[in-house]
Amino acid sequence: MIPAILPTYNRAPLSFVKGEGSWLIEADGRRFLDLGAGIAVNALGHAHPRLVSALTEQAQALWHVSNLYEIPAQQKLAEMLVAETFADTVFFTNSGTESCELAVKMARKHFHDAGQPERVEIVAFEGSFHGRSSAGIAAAGSEKMTKGFGPLLPGFRHLPFGNHEALQVAITDQTAAVIVEPVQGEGGIKPLPDACLKGLRDLCDAHGVLMILDEVQCGVGRTGRLFAHEWAGIAPDIMMVAKGIGGGFPLGAVLATEHAASGMTAGSHGSTYGGNPLGCAVGCAVLESVTEDGFLAEVQRKSGLLRQGLEGLVAEFPEVFAEVRGSGLMMGIVCTAPNTEVVQAGYGAEVLVVPAAENVIRLLPALTISDAEIGEALNRLRATAETVQANAA
Repeated sequence: MIPAILPTYNRAPLSFVKGEGSWLIEADGRRFLDLGAGIAVNALGHAHPRLVSALTEQAQALWHVSNLYEIPAQQKLAEMLVAETFADTVFFTNSGTESCELAVKMARKHFHDAGQPERVEIVAFEGSFHGRSSAGIAAAGSEKMTKGFGPLLPGFRHLPFGNHEALQVAITDQTAAVIVEPVQGEGGIKPLPDACLKGLRDLCDAHGVLMILDEVQCGVGRTGRLFAHEWAGIAPDIMMVAKGIGGGFPLGAVLATEHAASGMTAGSHGSTYGGNPLGCAVGCAVLESVTEDGFLAEVQRKSGLLRQGLEGLVAEFPEVFAEVRGSGLMMGIVCTAPNTEVVQAGYGAEVLVVPAAENVIRLLPALTISDAEIGEALNRLRATAETVQANAA
């Protein structure tokens, strides 16, 4: 008999009832150090007082009115994002996959309205993850994502990650956009080198192609800059955002230049819930926190502290860990042992990590994690490695 909850997840036998900063408390009272942060969602940790206050205050005033009316919190958050980024305009969604849908529509509509309706193709990369909607799985293209869900949305061309020659050939007079994650998350924490991101921007400019960046997982301070592409000194035309922007409340956005968004007029897209008062009140509080003086510098400093400790664990446990990679507080450890065994052993050590492709475990802690908690994380990861090592003996 099928369970009440559709069985699309292999869930761990853990039931958390409370969160405090970097900690999750199980129903039986155990305290787990959370290095997953809801898959990079809880940017400020669990139950951050600023977010609790923002949500509570808004909940006592107004929950939902729909986008038939002006929403002051939405206007405020949009203006903040425009002021802090490359963007001229913002559309709010509820998730990263919804942001992907709009990004694809926006790119194609741009060229349709510019008198080039043949430019519909979008170049994407192997190992990518852009959500689980029809456009998202078509953009990713992997058999794991697409098998059984055909016919797929057409118009996507997939290239090997980092193959510059293939990219040069792939862009034609039918190409509308290139979509890429500055740091692949689900694909195994694979940062795109700054030089490659710059080269991709130059290539898009040379061919009049729009550049779509998927910063759903790597954005909102995760790499030590507000958005990861800032490290390369470039700007996209369209950017997908979600996860961290809501700090745990379902919120996403598409940021765009006026040029890229030129086709999106009244009636061309919509969302009943997107940009509702609750989500945008929390989003404003998140963005205010992340852009405060010194916040991102602290993320960078703590990133160095965590990475140094992880490199030590790799050296200490070569039978378990092989390599550290990533940027900021978006870290991955390539495992020698099966990553699923490492995740499982972590439950015993009361530390939570997230699996990814290429036998990687992801470490995506709250950006507010303390130095002491980083030390405790390393201790618990050491205990995890010892368990894996002992089980293999």
